[in-house]
Amino acid sequence: MGRVTASAGRPRIGERRRPGATTRDEILDAAAELFTIGGFTATSTRAVADAVGVRQASLYNHFDSKDAILAALLAGTVEPPLHFARTVCERTADPVTRVHALAWFDARHLSSGRWNLGALYLLPELRADRFDTFRARRRELRDLYVDLSADAVRTIGRLPADDVVAPTMPFRLVESVIAARWDDEPAPGVDAAAGVDAAAAAVADTAVRALGAADVPAGLRRRSAALVGDLATDGVRNVPTDGTQGAQEHGQERAG
Repeated sequence: MGRVTASAGRPRIGERRRPGATTRDEILDAAAELFTIGGFTATSTRAVADAVGVRQASLYNHFDSKDAILAALLAGTVEPPLHFARTVCERTADPVTRVHALAWFDARHLSSGRWNLGALYLLPELRADRFDTFRARRRELRDLYVDLSADAVRTIGRLPADDVVAPTMPFRLVESVIAARWDDEPAPGVDAAAGVDAAAAAVADTAVRALGAADVPAGLRRRSAALVGDLATDGVRNVPTDGTQGAQEHGQERAG
């Protein structure tokens, strides 16, 4: 469907209904809720517009199709950890810290949003060519995990250096938080953000154990916590989430 100009109707029907600094943010929030709870196929762009409180024509000023909205949501799940993975390699030379910090950041990123966007990875629509960019970016992230994990296996030295299974485990462990979000509810009286961070740190600990560590090395959590905190402050959460920060910028080229 073609893009409709702003003259097609008043941009907003009533007061703001969704969190977000811009109408685009509100549209993404509404779509995230409707896609993850009601289903992608069953959700129309009119339903998304109604949930935001804007006219359907105004929605098309920001996204030219429902697929474009989905692509933006998916990009938001992979672009921040991709950026973090590269930046953390510039901040530390220790392979184990790299994997631990990345797993911590990524697990927290997948767990802390209002909606469980990782659940969208199971949509059959994602096999279509129009989502090639997302599949490539997710494959890129997976491959970064494997490369960093293989270095960590050699550093830890408890598994064969040519082990091809162990380096695939941290990525799989991190994405297990997607299923966990369906099952887990915060315990009464527990701060949700603190619970997410503690769970993400536990995933990171398990990731390095999968690479052969008998236990979490002393100081590893402290180093990772500093990296996760510093890099988030440096703006790693604010990288473009539409796939524009791609291979040209990073000099590299992830399918699940």
